[in-house]
Amino acid sequence: MVHFLAFVWFVLPLLCILGSTSAGYVTTCSGIVRMRYRRDVISLTDFGGIGDGRTLNTLAFRKAIYRIEHLSRSGGTLLYIPPGVWLTGSFNLTSHMTLYLAKDAVIRASQDTQNWPLIEPLPSYGRGRERPGGRYMSFIHGDGLRDVIITGENGTIDGQGEVWWNMWRDRSLQFTRPNLIELINSNDIIISNVVFRNSPFWNIHPVYCSNVVIRYVTVLAPPDSPNTDGIDPDSSSNMCIEDSYISTGDDLVAIKSGWDEYGIAYARPSSFITIRRISGSSLAFTGIAFGSETSGGISDIVVENITLVNTATAIFLKTNAGRGGYIRNITVRGVHLENVTKAIKFAGDVGDHPDDKYDPRALPVVEGVSISDVWGVGVMQPGSMKGINGAPFKGICLSNVNLYGWVPGAQWKCTDISGVALGVRPWPCAELAATHGTGACSLRVLS
Repeated sequence: MVHFLAFVWFVLPLLCILGSTSAGYVTTCSGIVRMRYRRDVISLTDFGGIGDGRTLNTLAFRKAIYRIEHLSRSGGTLLYIPPGVWLTGSFNLTSHMTLYLAKDAVIRASQDTQNWPLIEPLPSYGRGRERPGGRYMSFIHGDGLRDVIITGENGTIDGQGEVWWNMWRDRSLQFTRPNLIELINSNDIIISNVVFRNSPFWNIHPVYCSNVVIRYVTVLAPPDSPNTDGIDPDSSSNMCIEDSYISTGDDLVAIKSGWDEYGIAYARPSSFITIRRISGSSLAFTGIAFGSETSGGISDIVVENITLVNTATAIFLKTNAGRGGYIRNITVRGVHLENVTKAIKFAGDVGDHPDDKYDPRALPVVEGVSISDVWGVGVMQPGSMKGINGAPFKGICLSNVNLYGWVPGAQWKCTDISGVALGVRPWPCAELAATHGTGACSLRVLS
């Protein structure tokens, strides 16, 4: 245990202090959330845990976390998960704790779907995302927490999602599938140095959260696994996602903020989010997505230094009539693409509705989106930008976007948008007026 404690004391705090530089951009999450040293350390084995891959450890996890919650120690407590395969049902975290996975530690979800707990739908969604009514609780869950760290030596959290994927495929699913990790109404969160594998549904879902750092994570799911989004910030603010690899069956990172009339009424935006140095692949879906659930608003987002290979769509801004809300002040820069079907896509007609109570006159506002310094090879189609009739997307700016490998005759397709373009290959549509000189994609485009 000595080498482990030394790692916690010295290396982990260092990770939140050190930064690096790339392409001239500011590149550190330092200061958002402080990595805490926990003097009180307990092990799952202290509570009867057995890591043989067969013994169910749900009670051991709940006992350990009960101890952390009710016998609180100054500075919080670290729960150490030793090497081994720790089979368990879903469990709740508590405040002022670190869940620490040792090297070769695997927390593996039970496949007993019949006894999986149900919880209420999120108020900004009004129902389960897939099915009406409630939803299955996430594998690792927390609500109203403060000062929570999930980290380690690249141990694995395995959702064993195939049984859930098959229920979705054969239409036997009664409620919305569980996320792998969902934290609700929580703040001061760090998730780092962990592998997330085979989530039943979305992988990492911070919702109604603030002050969140997600870094040095790996998120994996088969390319045909349904709706296994990698990281979905949802009605959350002051967040940093960086230095991670994601390869899943759906969007790698998707920023959300509520669904139609429920999101409009809840009115909590996603804002001040930085996403950088993310690499990965999504054969059928998107690298970085905005939406389609955007009813609470999305603003002040920076996406930079992104590498995507073998991906259907690289950057996708998607919304719909009935969504309401807004998408504004978005900056995407420094994107490298290889073997991508479509580089950039904006669409105002994407996404379903929770019920028939939505107002089709609730039109989203999209304005102030800058995409620059994009280089792509093996890009079949440069892109399409289609706004909404009566609510055009405004203040769009493309700068230094160079895409190669497109099929003969491929061209940009644009309707109901306006903006400018500088140094774009192939040249975009007429709706983006040509500009000359430097600074063409500055904030003055918004005026």
